[in-house]
Amino acid sequence: MPSTRLSERAARAALAVHFTPDQVAAQLAQHSAEDVWQYGVDHDASGRLAQYRPREELANAQLTCRFVIPSDDAWPASLSDLGTGCPLGLWVRGHKQLDTLTDQAVAVTGNRAATAQALTRAHDFATAVAEAGHTVTATLAYGVDSTAHRAAAQAGRATLAVLPRGLDRAHPHNHAQLLNSITGSGGAVVSLFPPGTETSGATLRASAALLAELVRAVILIEALDCAETAIHTAEVAADLHRPVLVPPPTGHVRADGNVRLLAEQRAVLVPGPAHALALLN
Repeated sequence: MPSTRLSERAARAALAVHFTPDQVAAQLAQHSAEDVWQYGVDHDASGRLAQYRPREELANAQLTCRFVIPSDDAWPASLSDLGTGCPLGLWVRGHKQLDTLTDQAVAVTGNRAATAQALTRAHDFATAVAEAGHTVTATLAYGVDSTAHRAAAQAGRATLAVLPRGLDRAHPHNHAQLLNSITGSGGAVVSLFPPGTETSGATLRASAALLAELVRAVILIEALDCAETAIHTAEVAADLHRPVLVPPPTGHVRADGNVRLLAEQRAVLVPGPAHALALLN
């Protein structure tokens, strides 16, 4: 007779759809994910949770990608120090051992509407980072991030992408080929959100934080202070005491966010890729 118990994976996937990690962290510290989910169902006056089918939802989602949880060997060690903010799980396409990609992950990120100088810098920094054996990690977005992914691929290295939506589609949508090339060449794409989730302001902010949490350092090529996602990544990294490295801002680089972080001593100036690598090693 099949077990009626809900697996930890299915329970965590269900919790992740309906709760933020900090909302259930205290309960998970004392109870199983199944018990925490059942408690939520029993105390949900709306009946919304009772209508959700964790096993079926997980099975359908895993036709597209897999759901990795903290008890898995592939769980990134970089997430272990996040306390109540630790994700309940990650949706993953690509490389089977996510932990091996994230062990030496370095984010290369910045403006979506990037200047030509910033794109050149992104290419140069990402190439150097990849050739030094680090995993270039970015968001697949236009501008700096997609340039970083492509530079690492040209160097023959796997990259890691963090998406602000479900992994059934790329973000932006016309970067589907880039997404497929990442997963097809030994890299991986990850998300906090199950397939079918659309991009929103909330998912962009959450994935920007996840990018910082997964890596050992952030190289912020250029970022306008109003460019919320790239700046949020840098600020989260600084709060986690992970180095934020920035090339020298110039009159041709739209980088008032970089200037502010340097003035606040939350970032370190790196004249070029060699200086960044010296701080990473």
